[in-house]
Amino acid sequence: MNSISDYDGHTLVKTARTAVTEYLKTGIKISLPDEFRTKFSFNSGVFVTLSKGEELRGCIGFPTPDRKLYQSLLDAAIASATEDPRFLPVSYDELNKVSFEVTVLTPPEVIKVQNPSEYPSRIKVGRDGLIVKWEFGSGLLLPQVPVEYGWNEEEFLAHTCQKAGAPKDHWRQKSTMILRFEGIVFKETKPEGSIIRVSL
Repeated sequence: MNSISDYDGHTLVKTARTAVTEYLKTGIKISLPDEFRTKFSFNSGVFVTLSKGEELRGCIGFPTPDRKLYQSLLDAAIASATEDPRFLPVSYDELNKVSFEVTVLTPPEVIKVQNPSEYPSRIKVGRDGLIVKWEFGSGLLLPQVPVEYGWNEEEFLAHTCQKAGAPKDHWRQKSTMILRFEGIVFKETKPEGSIIRVSL
């Protein structure tokens, strides 16, 4: 995971953009070069986030390392542009106004506590992403989200509960499972601009 270089990040973001561009133009998924498939043939969760100015334009991904990174990246990129239920699909003509961001995830791990009140002290804003699982579903927020909104640990837990469709304070219930993961984030500084590693 930590062996993902800046050059690798650059390649991942460029490939996400190429995949979406080609798919919106032709309806066809690109064939990835052998070199890319070999380089990113390890299993990893990944999210692709699209932004238009300061506004989110789409975000879809796979939280668990069930598939090869190159497969997940391709599917997440196309889905973030065409299948995010919160937004209309991105149009081909819009792509020059959209910035791409790729987050590669470490495997989620369950945070074990004796008492739910310990959760805020067991997570760290700027390092961890969270998954909340409860009786009626689950929700995930990436590590960069609480940083962008200026949340503390309790607010981060509350918003992840809301993402899961649960009441804000549901993280205090013993039946709720909370998992954390870390993310390595690369993004375009502007649409089709230079690509940087984001330090959270």
